[in-house]
Amino acid sequence: MELRLFRYCVAVAEEASFTRAAARLRIAQPALSRQIKAVEQEIGFALFQRGLRGVTLTEAGRVLIASARTVLAEAEAAMQKARRAGRGELGLLRIGFTASASFNPFVTGAIRDFRTTYPDVEVELIEEATSFLLERFATGRLDVAFLRPAPGEVDHLLSQRAVSEPLVVAMPSGHRQAGRRSVALNSLADDAFILYPRPNGRALFDSIVSACQAAGFSPKILQVAPQLTSVVNLVATGIGVSIVPSSMAQVSTDGVVYRPLTHAPKAEITLVRRNQPEPRSAVLFAELVRARASKHAATSQDRPATPSPPLQKRRQRRDTASARRRN
Repeated sequence: MELRLFRYCVAVAEEASFTRAAARLRIAQPALSRQIKAVEQEIGFALFQRGLRGVTLTEAGRVLIASARTVLAEAEAAMQKARRAGRGELGLLRIGFTASASFNPFVTGAIRDFRTTYPDVEVELIEEATSFLLERFATGRLDVAFLRPAPGEVDHLLSQRAVSEPLVVAMPSGHRQAGRRSVALNSLADDAFILYPRPNGRALFDSIVSACQAAGFSPKILQVAPQLTSVVNLVATGIGVSIVPSSMAQVSTDGVVYRPLTHAPKAEITLVRRNQPEPRSAVLFAELVRARASKHAATSQDRPATPSPPLQKRRQRRDTASARRRN
């Protein structure tokens, strides 16, 4: 039975009058009567008891109207859900990010704001290396991602700048430079370096090597580690230093200090999403990130070009004092 006929029956039952129901439905009263009669013939029983003072429901009519109201309510709910899904307010959004990007407060803040604004969108968070996230895009298993792409890596995708952060040096707390407020990159020319592997993220690796070369030396790469957190843990052993995004300074590890680099190069984080097709929620997320990036840029104009990493002050004073005693 068509939903339209259910609406007709409910209107007649609620108005207790064919005339008033027809006016409410904005159709002619004879046409409404014919439609109700056709329903009754299909069912095989009368739905309404017609009288001089209007109409009343029969037992068959009461059962049908109760079910009709349920069906109409479910149909309306289904249409509302479809509209919300079309607007991007429902469904699934798969958000990827690299391990280093996950430490940046801009990234975590954007995801938190989206979940607050669109609580009915299911968010799946995927942390992987840049190379693996790009593979997910190629196979349609990812909607948006925060990456540090190398030139040409995301030309086939939609991309927009999210945020940039300075690179800092992570060094053992007993390092000869640990007591300084900032470190010149060329002062690390004789140090062994521990880096994130290039196949996992070309942009970060290449930017570090290029910065060292611009400072007059090629880094002596002693070891690579699959995660930046692993890089920091290896620095704690004292075998070498590393260059990491400043947000990694949140990884507070015994035996490791972070110091700003003078004339520090920047590490860019880019939001990437599929060209098409893409869920509407991905567009909404990109718009939220764009607005957040504009606000962040406006509030960052007066900040120092090389901000100190967010360290616990007590730990910083302790490490600095320890380094001075060793020297």
